[in-house]
Amino acid sequence: MHETVQQYYGETLNCSLDLQTSACKTDTGLPEYVKPILAQVHDEVLTRYYGCGLVLPEVLAGLTVLDLGCGAGRDVYVLSKLVGKTGRVIGVDMTEEQLAVARRHEEYHRRVFGYAESNVCFLHGYIERLAELQLPDASVDVIVSNCVLNLAPDKAAVLREAWRVLKPGGELYFSDIYTDRRVPAELTRDSVLYGECLSGALYWNDFLHLSRQNGFADPRLIDDHAITIDNAELAARTGSIRFYSATYRLFKLDNLEPACEDYGQAVVYRGTIPYLPHVFVLDKHHRIETGKHFSVCGNTWRMLHDSRFGAHFDFYGSFGRHYGIFPGCGMALPFDDSANGLPTDRTGGCC
Repeated sequence: MHETVQQYYGETLNCSLDLQTSACKTDTGLPEYVKPILAQVHDEVLTRYYGCGLVLPEVLAGLTVLDLGCGAGRDVYVLSKLVGKTGRVIGVDMTEEQLAVARRHEEYHRRVFGYAESNVCFLHGYIERLAELQLPDASVDVIVSNCVLNLAPDKAAVLREAWRVLKPGGELYFSDIYTDRRVPAELTRDSVLYGECLSGALYWNDFLHLSRQNGFADPRLIDDHAITIDNAELAARTGSIRFYSATYRLFKLDNLEPACEDYGQAVVYRGTIPYLPHVFVLDKHHRIETGKHFSVCGNTWRMLHDSRFGAHFDFYGSFGRHYGIFPGCGMALPFDDSANGLPTDRTGGCC
């Protein structure tokens, strides 16, 4: 499939308008602070953008960021501005034609951003085999990826390599396409469906299982929306399969638990993260307002405390006393608790 993808993105497609579906050309909810940065990105880079989400996590100044499947470099250059002159952005892609566009405009972006030296570099290689690119263990603060994991034949290897190169407390923050069921093997051999980011997509539950197998114990969903296939021919081939664009964040933390456990902890957001004075959204179920005590499970406490976000929160409580499963978690007590005067169905969804 590597050759199929290289041909599709290196020869078949000349710009994002050549895509036959909207799966890999979606920009949802661009924050206001990003728009002036995008206005500085070279037009040729913008026209060669293929992506299904926004991969610009918070608190990036001075960090080393790795973009898996960077293509022509749009996200790399936006991240270049956000990490600043003391940060660094590394883009990896296997398609030379895409990298040629990215490299052609490196000096342009250095000048536009006012840097004495470029803070980006582009490497030709496979996101499943980062060791071949001499990317050391625990050398990267944040990894991003925009609609690329579905194109990788060995998705487990991508996650293993991401875990390896991330520093402790680091984060894999990425958007991709997912399905509501497993895609039949015959569709994965369809070069157009594969190139359009559809038939290589993971069934969402397989993705969660794969993440946990490769170290990322508690994947957090940030944003999602349904994908419609407006191309009648391609829609007919996919049948009843439903597709979704979703953004997840996965932390490299060794001590995360399999479920949301309650230790009576809480956090207070200080409102100090750049561009986010009023609220910080960790994920779809954790919208933390400035100055307000916010009860959290042990995993959420660790994600905030043991990562780059720690300086922006006040933390209350410890792990000294356990109160059972966190209220509202989908893994609630399975037993009939009516004898204790409690409802038997306490299922929900805290995260």
